[in-house]
Amino acid sequence: MARIELKNLRKEWGGATAVAGIDLAIEDGAFVAVLGPSGCGKSTTLMMLAGIYQPSSGDIMFDGARVNDVEARGRNVGIVFQSYALYPNMTVLDNVMFPLRFKAVERGEAERRARETAALVRIETLLERRPGQLSGGQQQRVALARALVKRPHLLLLDEPLSNLDAGLRLTMRTEIRCIQRELGVTTVLVTHDQIEATTMADRVVVMNGGRVEQAGAAEDLYERPDTLFVASFIGAPPINLFEGQAEGHMLTVNQTQLALTQAARGAVVLGLRPESLRVDGSADAKPMLARIAAVEPMGREVMYTADSPLGEIRFLEAGALPCHGEGDNVPLSFTPASALLFDKASGRRIDARIAA
Repeated sequence: MARIELKNLRKEWGGATAVAGIDLAIEDGAFVAVLGPSGCGKSTTLMMLAGIYQPSSGDIMFDGARVNDVEARGRNVGIVFQSYALYPNMTVLDNVMFPLRFKAVERGEAERRARETAALVRIETLLERRPGQLSGGQQQRVALARALVKRPHLLLLDEPLSNLDAGLRLTMRTEIRCIQRELGVTTVLVTHDQIEATTMADRVVVMNGGRVEQAGAAEDLYERPDTLFVASFIGAPPINLFEGQAEGHMLTVNQTQLALTQAARGAVVLGLRPESLRVDGSADAKPMLARIAAVEPMGREVMYTADSPLGEIRFLEAGALPCHGEGDNVPLSFTPASALLFDKASGRRIDARIAA
């Protein structure tokens, strides 16, 4: 396995910058997810790790050794692509064995390792079939076995579950995580799906515009986002955002005034997650009256959209059946600790909090 380090890594295509100088350390045996919207640079970063793209500048280090000039086949990296890229004219067994052709492994040893890896990902009964005879989930397992058979120092997963239905995605998330833990292989998952990232990885790296916005545990990104972008990208349904003006210890949002724990000044953005709001009419809750405009049952919970003194707001209540209907007035409250404040100009989170 390997400890990976990226030092001021950049990739430019003509006049366009895809990766804008990122610094990142991935510990030996860790499972890291690189998360972000399309065009943020996450797949380009993966391709540079694999040796498929050459960095424009900066360094890629494997266990302290610079590998910028090492070709892809010399890095001992396993890759699972979104498309799986299996060879249709080969059996499953030959597909899994294929990477060992470049490692001078004898046929008998290669087949033994391929069968061992196939058992690990539960495709040992499919080895004589061809890819066209397999389901999407089975093809995904074959691609994973092919990536693991050469015992890579680094496993790269490029949107590996996006072609699967919801049930299979859930199953494969669990299985890939279990296999990664069993083997202890350093793994980087690239995805735009925050559920995949937060459920599978030890650490999540959020990218935006070719840069790392924040890296940390999923709960840190959710509860303590460094930037407005991270707060907006992490969480479903998305966070409610309201523009306001801070003046000393007072925040004004749409003519509603909220006390602050410390002085602030200028244009700010208040963030309230839908799940942090509750219907509570008690005096201690300091509720605001909101009029429900839409009701959306979502299975285990119901999402409401309402008109409030802060502006249009979404909130959640547990339960399959709605407790309120369109046109109802409800008292909404939130705990001060759940509110997030960001400087509007920079997008950075500020230390000032809503007072109790």
